[in-house]
Amino acid sequence: MKLGFDNEKYLALQAEHIKERRSQFGGKLYLEFGGKLFDDYHASRVLPGFQPDSKIRMLSTMRDEVEILVAICAGDIEKSKMRGDLGISYDEDVLRLIDVFRSLGFYVGSVVITQYAGQSGADAFIKRLNALGIRCYRHYPIAGYPSDVAHIVSDEGLGKNDYIETTRSVVVVTAPGPGSGKMATCLSQLYHEHKRGIRAGYAKYETFPIWNLPLKHPVNLAYEAATADLNDVNMIDPFHLEAYGKTTVNYNRDVEIFPVLNAMFEKIQGSSPYKSPTDMGVNMAGFGIVDDEVCQEASRMEILRRYYTGLEELAKGECDESVVRKLELVMRQAGVTPEICPAVAASIAKAEETGAPAGAMVLPDGSVVTGKTSSLLGASAAMLLNALKEMAGIDHKLDLIPASVIEPISRMKTENLGHRNPRLHSDELLIALAISGLTNPLAAMVQRQLNNLRGCEAHFSVIISEEDRKLYKRLGINVSCEPKYEVKKLYHK
Repeated sequence: MKLGFDNEKYLALQAEHIKERRSQFGGKLYLEFGGKLFDDYHASRVLPGFQPDSKIRMLSTMRDEVEILVAICAGDIEKSKMRGDLGISYDEDVLRLIDVFRSLGFYVGSVVITQYAGQSGADAFIKRLNALGIRCYRHYPIAGYPSDVAHIVSDEGLGKNDYIETTRSVVVVTAPGPGSGKMATCLSQLYHEHKRGIRAGYAKYETFPIWNLPLKHPVNLAYEAATADLNDVNMIDPFHLEAYGKTTVNYNRDVEIFPVLNAMFEKIQGSSPYKSPTDMGVNMAGFGIVDDEVCQEASRMEILRRYYTGLEELAKGECDESVVRKLELVMRQAGVTPEICPAVAASIAKAEETGAPAGAMVLPDGSVVTGKTSSLLGASAAMLLNALKEMAGIDHKLDLIPASVIEPISRMKTENLGHRNPRLHSDELLIALAISGLTNPLAAMVQRQLNNLRGCEAHFSVIISEEDRKLYKRLGINVSCEPKYEVKKLYHK
């Protein structure tokens, strides 16, 4: 795949910029991390060359100076809020994050429970953290937040919160998801540090929107598509334009809250270090782009995928029609239509030809392979096998997995495991392929092509199963589906 982003250049620039920002505040910086610290696949899709673990790799260059603080909202604990991408609750994800950070050699200082008001679920989680030897702090709801600055920045406001003891010069404040109270945690710490005579500053690290790209650049529009359910809107930063006469891009929530934040900084420290929301950021991603055309093309494909995801979620009842309307608007602004992905038309044509669900995939050389539903294989499994054969230069008609291997698996699914569908899913196909590879060199040769499918585009004529979707994600294949189910019924889990 073509590269549009220099990851090593980005890592070096980003680490240096954070160190410069820390020195600006006398040696201590609270750094709010937006988006995903790990597995940032959105960034890697729209900026080909960006590695999904880039943020954590960047922090690794200054590991001994970094302390991790994880924030979680008490209300999210109480209602068992889930991470949609991982299928685990926010409180469980806090433990997962701590494990991952520690495995990478980072010091995790503590966890802060924000918006704490005596919730029983939060109390149980605090007890669990204490039993695990993890320091835990409480931050409380503040009346009038965020508009009543005088009350917020007082002993009855931020002053009521626990002071979180930190020992490193860069305190990374992260969370399982949005709305966890990261910014409020940073402000609370600035208040308490100032009262103790400790100089400290605040900065925000969010990759998107990229401030030094045009407002309607496809990379920035792809961010709008990714946050369509949050109703985030990219906009010109009016404060930056007024202060410096330069056009930069930010998004509505940061622009709307900036006057309040500015007043808080002035109240806490006597003056504000920032003149605009853009000033608060430390994002250098725009300087890592080395081929703008490649990034624009990748971003348009991402917008199309997000559109199909929106349609699928609407069909499942997981979002309302306004999300799809927003995505359609973004598509028009970016000049995106389904025709930009050849797999869309190919999968629909194959389904119409066979009268059954089908899929298609665009391979790295631009060729398109299809897969149809058969008595032994589902469409996703058949297409995956055909793509591997094509990459290995093997005739599609050649049977690499004998029926004697597939049929016992199908029989076990229906007779012993309670499945109604005897056809193999993609993961089951790969197991069967691995077994065949023990005696068939061609099957082993095909299996070795798996890593070469990373970054390919696939589209299906129906919504595929979660098993197939997860397998494709592990392989790094980008998937979209037509918003309809293979069978007409009410329950599809």
